[in-house]
Amino acid sequence: MKTSITRLLAGLALAGGANALLAAGAPAAAEPLAPAQVRLQVSAEAAGPVIEPTVYGHFAEHLGTGIYGGLWVGTGSTIPHTRGWRNDVIQALKRIGVPVVRWPGGCFADDYDWRDGIGPRSQRPVRLNKFWGMVPEPNEVGTHEFMDLVEQLGAEAYLAGNMGSMTPRALSQWLEYMTSDSRSSLAEERRRNGRDKPWKVKYLGIGNESWGCGGHMRPEYQADLHRQYVTWLHTPVVRVASGDGEGRDEVIDTLMARAGQDMDAITLHYYTVPGPSWEHKGSALGFTPEYWARALRGAMGIEARIEATRRIMDRHDPAGRVALYVDEWGTWHDPEPGSTPGFLQQQNSLRDALVAALTFNVFHRHTTRVKMANVAQMVNVLQALVLTDGPRMLLTPTYHAFDLYQPFKGATPLKLQLQTPRWGEIGKESGQDLPAVDASVARATDGRVWLALVNLDPQRPARVTANLAGPAEGRLLTAAAMDAHNSFSQPHALEPSRFEAPAASGGMVLELPPKSIVVVRVGEPG
Repeated sequence: MKTSITRLLAGLALAGGANALLAAGAPAAAEPLAPAQVRLQVSAEAAGPVIEPTVYGHFAEHLGTGIYGGLWVGTGSTIPHTRGWRNDVIQALKRIGVPVVRWPGGCFADDYDWRDGIGPRSQRPVRLNKFWGMVPEPNEVGTHEFMDLVEQLGAEAYLAGNMGSMTPRALSQWLEYMTSDSRSSLAEERRRNGRDKPWKVKYLGIGNESWGCGGHMRPEYQADLHRQYVTWLHTPVVRVASGDGEGRDEVIDTLMARAGQDMDAITLHYYTVPGPSWEHKGSALGFTPEYWARALRGAMGIEARIEATRRIMDRHDPAGRVALYVDEWGTWHDPEPGSTPGFLQQQNSLRDALVAALTFNVFHRHTTRVKMANVAQMVNVLQALVLTDGPRMLLTPTYHAFDLYQPFKGATPLKLQLQTPRWGEIGKESGQDLPAVDASVARATDGRVWLALVNLDPQRPARVTANLAGPAEGRLLTAAAMDAHNSFSQPHALEPSRFEAPAASGGMVLELPPKSIVVVRVGEPG
């Protein structure tokens, strides 16, 4: 789960910007800062294949209150639910069109026996969740429950298969249990457990983080093991190999060389950690401008990892058959004070929303290989879209970022040139300062052109001049404070607002507030 994040130079000294510095306890600037001048040149020519909707995928692991108490409340709960899945969370996720859900892990997957999660819930064994807090795992949510969840969401199922401690035969039997329409004993067992019609399982991960919690394997050994496991998969699925998560090119190189013909996709894990180390990741709230910049710099660092991975894949697979799945990504902060450390519960602020938007823009620039991504995680864990507390629920700024970017699902990215100044005193000597603005443009499936802009600067507005016909209409996400967030006492404190830019002669002009995300429908490139 860990990935190396470039540490920005300490001692960030940003001039002016009342709102951002007030959030950090510094005095307000005397006058507003002049806008950064940005020019955007958009072409009608496609920049790559379509943005697969599965790039906006999700990840739900048996970890903390992500499943139990988050998505699942049980069939006896007084909280409104449908067969145990809480209605308010499901409806919120349906509104953003969840395309795919990865389950049951994560590290949990490589200690998971699928047989623990079938049959009457009252008779299922209770196990210890050895990776996440050594807490009892009741197995109330198993195969039938998960497949009910994805059916309620209208999503595809992405199973993380256990290659760390389950035999190839057992993994093959799980697929047969789920997908066979025969009269085999496994298919009949499924029918006795309440499901007559077989399920469709589109994606199967062969292990998870095999270099770490999935077995601490050498890549050579993992490649051989991967080939062994897929030999027993007689059900048509997208075969996903566990790839890199530590910035080690040799993992991808070895797997592609030795097992590339036996996979349809390979994974990349990348977490944004603002702090100087995994032991000191930094707080989700109350951070300084330095930690704002660290997070955004770390988020943009995913592009270098994707590019390095793509180059290796291109050598071994010049036809581009094998896809790259970034099936774990997101921010990782220190746990919320008072929470159980192993539950990875953290608040979610405007900074997290910008991390999500910048990440989406990177994915849009790499559609040749990146065909799926899964944010970690859906509810109550890491960069969650939804937080719950008993019967209460709120939508996080990250949820709103996913909502803003919905028009990009299935859209075709367009070529663009962005001329933007840099900002901050974050390592000018080493070239580690940040762009003022990042952008993505795409033509949606209905032919309309959509533009996403992110103003990374927490203090200075930006004026973007683009060769696009106006007017522009869409939505804006911003706030006065860098760590603006929703709480259970104020669940609607940070939500998108309407954004408009009138038509102008000589090109469109968009005025971006500091620390903001804007997604608008625009006219054709000029």
